[in-house]
Parts: sequence; structure tokens; C-alpha cells
Amino acid sequence: MRIIAGEFRGRTILSPGTNQTRPITDRVKQSVFDMLSPSLPDAIVYDLFAGTGSLGLESISRGCKYATFFDSDRSAQSLLKKNIAVLKLEDRAKIIAGDLFTWFAAAPALAAPADILFLDPPYRFLTERPGDLRALAENIVSKHLSPIGRIIFRHDRADSLDLPGLHPLDIRDYGSMRVEFLSARP
Repeated sequence: MRIIAGEFRGRTILSPGTNQTRPITDRVKQSVFDMLSPSLPDAIVYDLFAGTGSLGLESISRGCKYATFFDSDRSAQSLLKKNIAVLKLEDRAKIIAGDLFTWFAAAPALAAPADILFLDPPYRFLTERPGDLRALAENIVSKHLSPIGRIIFRHDRADSLDLPGLHPLDIRDYGSMRVEFLSARP
């Protein structure tokens, strides 16, 4: 797995030796970031279900101001911590460990809400925990998304889930994967 553009272009990041995470392909990542490029300079980015941090690290490489990574899996946190250290990004990145459903429900509005938020849950969450994802979206929209903020929601194309308070700006399909660009403003 590598960073495909920007300051750290071509740098390899550690990836898991298991299929615990679903890394995004370079082709899809390039397409997503081509659409986001005007919004990235100085943006605050949240990477939910971060895994190795590929999306947040790509955002930093392309000019975002700061990225916060959320993941509950200890092995993913360990890889992410190593990836941040290798790139020497400790001053531009933070990892929040633990259950993000609980964290977002309990956390007060942050001083720096997300301008770009990557929502990339395990595919099974759409069928096993749709209520949790809807509640998460409500908490994000009400307290953690900037007025110009966008959510990039990646999921299996066969599954769909309307997230309350969010409106589609664009929807792209890549094989069996769907990427939705959502905003709190219609």
C-alpha cells in the first residue's frame, strides 16, 4: 500500500497481513482524491474505521492541516501509529482508540470539526448495525462536521443505507464498491 500523490508520493505504508481491513485500491483512491483536491488544503480530516490510515495519510500528503484517526482494533492502531511515525506526522495526526460509536455520542462538539470525514466501516456493519451507523451519522452532523463539511462513505454497492441529515452530492460505483459523497446541506 502506498501514498499516491503529494508530499509523500510513492511512500509505502504498512498494511495488515490479514484480511481484517479492506484497503482501497489506488485507482479508487485517485478518483476520490481528484474530486476532493480543491477542498484538501488546510482541511481538518477525520478518518473513521481508519485501519492503516491510508485515507487520512493521503489527505495529509495532499495538504490537509490535520487528521484524526478513529479505530477500535488494536492491531490497526499499532500499524497506524507506525505509519504516522515513519512519515514523521505526529504533529499533524492523532489516533483516538476505542469504540467510535460511544466516543461520538459522548464527545462534546470539537473546536475543529471535520471538513472531510471518511466513513469506511466494515461492510458487515451496514447489515448488522445499521441503527448504530445512523446514530453515528446524526452525532457527526449535529456536533462534528463543519458547515462546509463532506462525508465520503464507502460501502458495498449491494447495500444501501440512508444516513439522517445527509444529502448525496455524488455517488460513484467501482465494481462491487460504492463511494458516496455526502453533505449536511442539500
